[in-house]
Amino acid sequence: MKGPLAVSPGGPTFLSAPFVEIDRLAARFAVVGIPHGIPYTVRNLAPSVADAPHAIRERSARFGRMLDHHDFDLGGALTEHGALALVDCGDVPADPRDLPGSAARATEAVRRILAAGALPIVLGGDDSTTALALRAFESHGPLHVLQIDAHIDYRDEVHGIRDGYSSPMRRAAEMPWVKRIVHCGARGVGSARPEDVRDTLARGNAIVTARDVRRDGVERILGEFPPGERYYVAFDCDGMDPSVMPGTSAPLPGGLDFYEAADLLTGLARRGTVVGINFAEHYPSLDTNGITALAIVRLIVNLIGTVRTRQP
Repeated sequence: MKGPLAVSPGGPTFLSAPFVEIDRLAARFAVVGIPHGIPYTVRNLAPSVADAPHAIRERSARFGRMLDHHDFDLGGALTEHGALALVDCGDVPADPRDLPGSAARATEAVRRILAAGALPIVLGGDDSTTALALRAFESHGPLHVLQIDAHIDYRDEVHGIRDGYSSPMRRAAEMPWVKRIVHCGARGVGSARPEDVRDTLARGNAIVTARDVRRDGVERILGEFPPGERYYVAFDCDGMDPSVMPGTSAPLPGGLDFYEAADLLTGLARRGTVVGINFAEHYPSLDTNGITALAIVRLIVNLIGTVRTRQP
């Protein structure tokens, strides 16, 4: 495998955490950026979604000076129980002349984070980066996957491409270590055909629409996950209402609000073991005052704070 798995972000790190090369990793939480996934055309390598890892880090930097301040979402300071044990491993570089090699580097980067005993926090990138991260969990299952998304991403292929951004949950369902997927936040019209909906339900997965969440509450979704097991979160920004995350390419009204999403993440951490999370479909060029990046930062902080207290 040619080239480094990840390189320095070349600017702010997440929450001003130290930059550490993946092969020297010794921490509880490790941030890594996967700006590029599997494009449908070479033009997909250039959109602002590739700038998302930098935008999130930049928005988080000021909070790195406040880790010992009281956090009202957590009921105390993030560092109340000791040093944070958070590092930033930088970004996985992409070579447009070798897209399969770039994808393999992304998976290997997450695999080595797991081998070091850290919880990977992956900053994407279009939604095809989700499957690249999940492939790294082959020896870390079985997993139950919570997908927060306006779409179920269950197309088998698009124009002959099976690993694009409309297909990550179909690819995840084919991974033997993925036990079940709960699609949460679905609404409106997207890439799914009726047969895609039938296929995911036939596989034993569940679809909980955004309307279901609003009507039945977060506990309804958490009840889909057997307690005491291992959970992975695939977080697509368009799963949120545009008032919370406007910086996405397919905004739709009626998505999850901030505390619904935060309660899902922290509820999973209390229910069992969250083993990884990735964020995708954040387009900084479409954002408003960095609100999307800020919401992502706060969701990660809520998750880290809960994992530290509930998963010693």
